[in-house]
Amino acid sequence: MRLALLLLVFGAGAARADDWPQWRGLNRDGAWNEKGILENFPAGGLEVRWRAPVGIGYSTPIVAGGRVYVTASELAKPVARERVHCFDEATGRPIWSHAYAVTYPDWAFEEASKKGPDSTPIVRDRKLYTLGAVGHLHCFDAATGEVLWQRDLQKDYPASELRCTPSPLIEGDLLILSVGAAPAATVIAFDKNTGKEVWTSIDERATYSSPLCITAGGARQLIVWTMESVTSLDPATGRLHWREALSTGTDAGVSSPVLQGDLLLIGAVMLKLDAGKPAATVLWPEKRSVARSILSNTSTALILGDHAYSARSSGELVCLELGKGGQVWKADRVTDLKQGACIHLTPNGDSVLISNERGELIRATLAPGGYKEISRAAILEPSTLFAGRKCSWSPPSFANRHLFARNDTELICVSLAAKP
Repeated sequence: MRLALLLLVFGAGAARADDWPQWRGLNRDGAWNEKGILENFPAGGLEVRWRAPVGIGYSTPIVAGGRVYVTASELAKPVARERVHCFDEATGRPIWSHAYAVTYPDWAFEEASKKGPDSTPIVRDRKLYTLGAVGHLHCFDAATGEVLWQRDLQKDYPASELRCTPSPLIEGDLLILSVGAAPAATVIAFDKNTGKEVWTSIDERATYSSPLCITAGGARQLIVWTMESVTSLDPATGRLHWREALSTGTDAGVSSPVLQGDLLLIGAVMLKLDAGKPAATVLWPEKRSVARSILSNTSTALILGDHAYSARSSGELVCLELGKGGQVWKADRVTDLKQGACIHLTPNGDSVLISNERGELIRATLAPGGYKEISRAAILEPSTLFAGRKCSWSPPSFANRHLFARNDTELICVSLAAKP
């Protein structure tokens, strides 16, 4: 019965409604709409259904068609390998794994700066696409692990200092990456079936932010946040729709674009999209220094109703009014007020699931009236050494009434199903 279901899912080429097949979930918006989820966590903690060993990396696990996929590195100086793992979603049993050698700089082997894949994979039409930390791009048969095509972007674009952190997206038959290649190849579109380059665009340095495709102004728009601008491209051709200058520091552009209606939030900059044509104007802030353009250098904001909620880089959770960006309140008890703080926000039902760098999961309500915590549980041991403490930075994924989270040593599956 289970085999028949898997074949049906893979044969249809589409994710189930409760899968998490790419960065920020089914619709790339960070939301989890599944019902029957725990509101109050048990006093003894949440149930870990299974654990599986993995290596180093910050990529989020993804869930599609009864499988869980995650990328990681294995470091044994001077040798480094990246590995793509596939596990059974229900049991954690390994199904397949693919490893390949990579060349990492010497600092990547140090405890305080261990390197691994950052980019979250994506599954579409029975294929899995992964991007490694130094530019190894693979397309796999998602069921068997067979390599269908591969590219080494550092060899293909040798003049580049690549940034392979942003997660790929798929638009039609195109696999689109923001990697900062040169010349004029900050964004590259490949044919997702063959790996052939279709177009390149933008000559700017890439950030860590993952691109997003939207429909606005009567057109499809590919939104890309670089170190110099926010740019809208025609995703079919790479041609420019509009560009808004926005300078950020090297490590500042991390959060993903957030869309609600005709509003587009990029970091701490709110843009209003034109209804009649592909164009945008800045609503706030008036002054766009790097400090004023960034809310968090680890986390993405959430828009609910007329307000936005986001981590600050210093660890507070803040509520901002959408019209002018004024701060309504801040909460300082979600996580530690220290460097490296992160607050990942996943709306579910009438409340929000929050994960932080301490490896905790929180259920809370967020409203203009304030932050109200419902429940909190430790789920994962932080493992990344940063500023004298250990952090867990990878956002979890949510699928089929479960949470899937990873650190530098293991992947875990935690049940969030409410008891009948």
